[in-house]
Amino acid sequence: MRLIAWARHTSNTTAETGLLLRALQEAVVTMLAAIATMLCALAIDPEPGPAVLAVVLCISLSRSQLDRSRRGRIEAALVLPAVGLIAVGVGLLLRFTPWIGAAVFTAGMFVSIWLRRFGPMAGRAGSLIALPFVALLSTPYIPTTRVTPIPAFLMPVLVALLALLWVGVLHALGRRMCLLPPAKTMERPLPVPAPASSLRPVASTRMAIQMAMALALSFVIGYVFFPERWSWVVLTAFIVNSGNRGRLDVVYKSLLRVLGAAAGTLVALSIGMHLGSHREGTAALILVVLFLGLWLRPLSYAWWALFVTIALALLQGLAGSPNLNLLWPRLEEIVIGALIGIVCAWFVLPVRSSAVLRRRLADALATLSEALDPANPGRSSQHFVAALDDVEQLRPAFHASRFVTRRFRVSHPADWVDTLIACKHSATALIDRGETPGGIRRAVGAARQSIREPEEILPALQGLHRVLHGQPYDKQPIRSSSEAVHTG
Repeated sequence: MRLIAWARHTSNTTAETGLLLRALQEAVVTMLAAIATMLCALAIDPEPGPAVLAVVLCISLSRSQLDRSRRGRIEAALVLPAVGLIAVGVGLLLRFTPWIGAAVFTAGMFVSIWLRRFGPMAGRAGSLIALPFVALLSTPYIPTTRVTPIPAFLMPVLVALLALLWVGVLHALGRRMCLLPPAKTMERPLPVPAPASSLRPVASTRMAIQMAMALALSFVIGYVFFPERWSWVVLTAFIVNSGNRGRLDVVYKSLLRVLGAAAGTLVALSIGMHLGSHREGTAALILVVLFLGLWLRPLSYAWWALFVTIALALLQGLAGSPNLNLLWPRLEEIVIGALIGIVCAWFVLPVRSSAVLRRRLADALATLSEALDPANPGRSSQHFVAALDDVEQLRPAFHASRFVTRRFRVSHPADWVDTLIACKHSATALIDRGETPGGIRRAVGAARQSIREPEEILPALQGLHRVLHGQPYDKQPIRSSSEAVHTG
């Protein structure tokens, strides 16, 4: 058992090292694109506002991966200018007619999420709509003296196109140098037609309504109680509800956001005492901090919250705000925004995280079933691995929940994730060899049938794990997922 535990620890350490290496490569490419776009923006307009927007958009575009295919780049190039102009108008409304601006902003974010129900192309359009709106919240207002002949309303459009250009060029170069994964040439197909959702309204509409409610509440509370710093409440409510994977995910992300922001506040206080008003040093430090946040984000969202808090605190210094006097009130506003997000996720058309997990487990098992089907001539493990990645996105939140509630329950949905992930290497090796054993296909079928009954899921997945590792299929429960892994 000690040998097995040591082997498992070594495997986890190796996987974590590989994750950090890939994240480092992606962070380097993203920051090079951000610096190149920032320098272009400064060459056109030496004011800090466009340069800040350049960095924000490059980071957002890199994470959204909208440039990873030719079609995505064309769509972004066509849509971003129009969306940029709309965002400029919304920004002016937020500054001069705040309540109207808040209503338009909330409606825009609702539409960007609601569009997901109409397919991948509409989802990409929604992502493009969201990018400039997010930049409005994360970019502080910096007064300008307009030393460039380019009209102010065109600068965000120009910066957005420059960001798309540099992100596309650096990503293409990174893929050619094997620093980034290959570009997607097609949408990943579902192995079988997805059953109609039993949720009414559907999940994407629920998430859009939750986001709209969270933004509306955060705008009201921000305008009424924090008129000078309302954006921190709104930004936090947006962050914890974006990419919503259910109620548990929102709570987990809110906790990490608050803890990271608290640590970032302490660090920013220390930095502010020593750095003073040195603008060049502050700008360089912001880039370093963002790079660290991009690099360590895959390990935990708390790292991203920590370094973004530091970066935004330093950025407020460039905008002329007194860092030390604002940091603790800012933490208070972050907590309020996180609570607003949690309340809306739990009480406004809630989506259970376990239901999201069961849907993704069903998709992964359906993909595995198709890959093992002898009648399928184009068998590949690629789609199964991608489906497992979707399952693994839910792993941190469920692990945290299991740590808190383990004493109150024998099994936990986190065990489902661990057991299926433990099948990854054996299943992919089997698929790549072209083997389709009947016993394994029956075990996969039993696991797919168990998704409808939560108490049957873990025994069925453990049975699949055993048969993939050469043992007879026997759908009998094991006390924990770690025992299932040790049997391999």
